[in-house]
Amino acid sequence: MSLLVMTGEENPFYEYYDEILEICREHDVTISLGDACRPGSLADASDICQIEELVRLGELTKRAWEKDVAVIVEGPGHMPIDQIEANVKIQQALCHGAPFYVLGPLVTDIAPGYDHITAAIGGAIAAAAGVAFLCYVTPAEHLALPNLEDVKQGIIASQIAAHAGDIAKGIPGARDRDDKMSKARAELDWEAQWKYALDPETARAIREDRSPGQEDSCSMCGKFCAVRSMNKALSGEVVDIL
Repeated sequence: MSLLVMTGEENPFYEYYDEILEICREHDVTISLGDACRPGSLADASDICQIEELVRLGELTKRAWEKDVAVIVEGPGHMPIDQIEANVKIQQALCHGAPFYVLGPLVTDIAPGYDHITAAIGGAIAAAAGVAFLCYVTPAEHLALPNLEDVKQGIIASQIAAHAGDIAKGIPGARDRDDKMSKARAELDWEAQWKYALDPETARAIREDRSPGQEDSCSMCGKFCAVRSMNKALSGEVVDIL
C-alpha cells in the first residue's frame, strides 16, 4: 500500500486483473482475494474501509467466476468477539457465498506471546458462523519469526478452533472423536485417551509427570475421584474413600 502511495500508480494486480485471471484459468490456479484493508487492531474492525473492500472483493469474485477461476476471500485479523459473526454474514452476502478465510481473528490486542489463544477464540466463533478456512497464528505473532514449537502450538490451537466450529455447525461425524474420548474417560482407559487426543504426546507427558499415584483415578483427586467411585459402585465393589 505504501508503495502505491509513493508511486501514485494503481495496484498492478488490480490493474491487470483480467490478464492474471487468464493465467490462473490456464494453470487451474485458485486466487486469494484481499485483504489489504484487513483490520490490524480492534480499533480498525468493521470500519468503512474494510466493508468497502468487501464490496470490491465481491465484484472481483464475480469477474473471476466469469473466467472460470475459483477464489477464496481473505478476512479480518483483529476483531471483537461480538462483531465476528456479523462480519462473516456480511462477507457471504457481499462476496456471493465465496469461501471466506480469516487470520484468527484475534479478539484482543493485549496478549503478545499468547496470540495463538486469542486467535483460536475468534477462530472458533468464525468457524461456527461459517468461514471456510482458518489461518493459524503462533505465539510469536507480532514478536518474531516462529520457531518449530511456535508452529506446533499455533497449528494445534487452530485445529481446536476449527473442530469446535465443526461441532457447533453439526457437521456429521464431527463429534464422533469427542464421544469416544468421553467414553474412554468414563472408563479411565488411558491408552484410548491418548489415541483420541489431538496431541497425545503432551497429554501423556503431563499425566506421567504429575500422576495422582493411582491408575484408576482421573486427576488430582486420588481415591476421591468421582469417576473411580462411580465405576466401583456400578461394578458392585466397595467404594473405599474413607
